[in-house]
Amino acid sequence: MTGDHVDPLVFREALSRTAATVSIVTTDGIHGRAGLTVSSMCSVSDNPPSLLVCINEASGVCDVIRKNGLMCVNILRNEHAYISDAFSGRLAYTDQSPFDYGDWDISVTGAPMMSQALASLDCSIKDELHHGTHFVLVGKVESLKLNSPGAPLVYRARVYQSLDEVGSLSLEEVEYSWERYT
Repeated sequence: MTGDHVDPLVFREALSRTAATVSIVTTDGIHGRAGLTVSSMCSVSDNPPSLLVCINEASGVCDVIRKNGLMCVNILRNEHAYISDAFSGRLAYTDQSPFDYGDWDISVTGAPMMSQALASLDCSIKDELHHGTHFVLVGKVESLKLNSPGAPLVYRARVYQSLDEVGSLSLEEVEYSWERYT
């Protein structure tokens, strides 16, 4: 399969074979408070510190984030699958707000910041690109919070996996890395 002849189902299968960390992207402002689960987040630059997220335009949250012009990317820990499920709408029979799961503070921009995330990166949106079914949002990091180190929640083959299953640093390596930044 090449070019325009790539079957979308086969394409999604190919990408399911990669591992991605899971984050909750949140926003709050005049257009409302909202959040959603993403597995498509990566750094763009360290000067200025910036990152990008890809969000399906069909999600009602996408429009809220774009209109508010700010977002906080909360990188989940391995044990936070239930929070990811809450923000992705996977929890059945619940009328609770996804913000009822976890503890939330308010970031510098006003976006909800998860207090127990591995890290939270609070951003103002500086650029966006609409491509296909998604918006790519580029955020300049206005503030960030590093919490204690740990294993990130990983999504691969359409399921959550422990980082131990796909390879990880030893505890000593993690502690050494963390000490360099504290």
